[in-house]
Amino acid sequence: MSSFPSSIDIAIIGAGAAGLGAAHALQDSGVSFVVLEARDRVGGRAHTVMAAPEVTFDLGCGWLHSADRNSFVAVAEQLSFAIDKSRPPWRDQAYEAAFPRAEREAFLGALEAFFTRTAEAAKSGRDTPASVCLEPDNRWNGMIDAICTYLNGCELDQMSLLDFEAYEDTELNWRVRRGYGALVAAYGVGLPVALNCNVTLIDHSDTRIRLTTSQGTLTADKVIVTVPTNLIADEAIHFTPALPAKIEAAAGLPLGLDNKVTLALDGWAHLPQDSGMRGRSHTARVGSFQLRPFGQPCIEGFYGGSFAREIEAAGEGALAAQAIDDVVALLGSDIRNSLKPLAESRWGADPFARGAYSHARPGHADKRAVLAAPVDDRLFFAGEATPSDFFSTAHGARDSGERAAREALSSLGKR
Repeated sequence: MSSFPSSIDIAIIGAGAAGLGAAHALQDSGVSFVVLEARDRVGGRAHTVMAAPEVTFDLGCGWLHSADRNSFVAVAEQLSFAIDKSRPPWRDQAYEAAFPRAEREAFLGALEAFFTRTAEAAKSGRDTPASVCLEPDNRWNGMIDAICTYLNGCELDQMSLLDFEAYEDTELNWRVRRGYGALVAAYGVGLPVALNCNVTLIDHSDTRIRLTTSQGTLTADKVIVTVPTNLIADEAIHFTPALPAKIEAAAGLPLGLDNKVTLALDGWAHLPQDSGMRGRSHTARVGSFQLRPFGQPCIEGFYGGSFAREIEAAGEGALAAQAIDDVVALLGSDIRNSLKPLAESRWGADPFARGAYSHARPGHADKRAVLAAPVDDRLFFAGEATPSDFFSTAHGARDSGERAAREALSSLGKR
């Protein structure tokens, strides 16, 4: 944008999927608005990089989950982003030696039985840790826990059973060939966004709301807050007067951790493209791999939960080193010299994220509605933690931004 405004009708904090969704909903509404983004780019936790000339890599979200109800599918079509509709490799295994078919089928049976138990247990309405649905001494409990870290960024004992069951999964998952992050960035083109603008204080004690930012002070009639829950819970953004209910709700919806890594693959073209691979079936301390996604010369790795936190704490490059060791353990020592680190995410260390996506702690499944509720018809809240159904997704965040924008416009007497 050309200049930083001192006064605006509606200020949107955060230019991730939620903030951009809100901004699009405000276009042609007759109100003035601006999106304030602390980073030097739009997209938030949706971020595509060219890890190598032949490798496109999503550091954050990479799948159009529940694609038949995913609002970014229409956005992709409007912006001429090609969508790949082939089946995900999550249930497949590239090499029988790493995870023999009989064992894999036994695990999938145990996983389905676990999901059946969680659905049945949730009917009681008691919000216990989801781990109560694990069968004692079941040999597959470690890998079931690993699956939970991929889905929620945390292990089952930290996960609300009711929240676990509330997520709507239509089991249709597609990909964006040019990258989900690239799609979200393209969605933000042309919107009034102030980059490198970190908001530290929201003072709503007076008639107009006063925002303290790294680029100066801004006053607004309405504010839409779309930042990650960890920033609210940690009070990286202060509210005056304080909003203890929002801070408590955000603390009950922390961001778990999932990190991704891509390794350049020199040769080994015989590896089946877009195939899955996973090892160490007895533990949650395990990564999941995708071989040659879209036929690219690379291997992607995905690590979640406390194992991802431990690796991230070891510093930059630790995730790539772990992934290389794990791939070698699965495919043999001959492949080591053919692997080279290209890029990795460290979302827990990102000061404007502090995690990957939200989960509800046991006993806090109701906090999504608390976090989403407006305050005095002047402060509105959106983001991936606020939907009741498609939480923890980019399209859920986008839709929540639209919802918050409608609430703000309604409070101004506008459609």
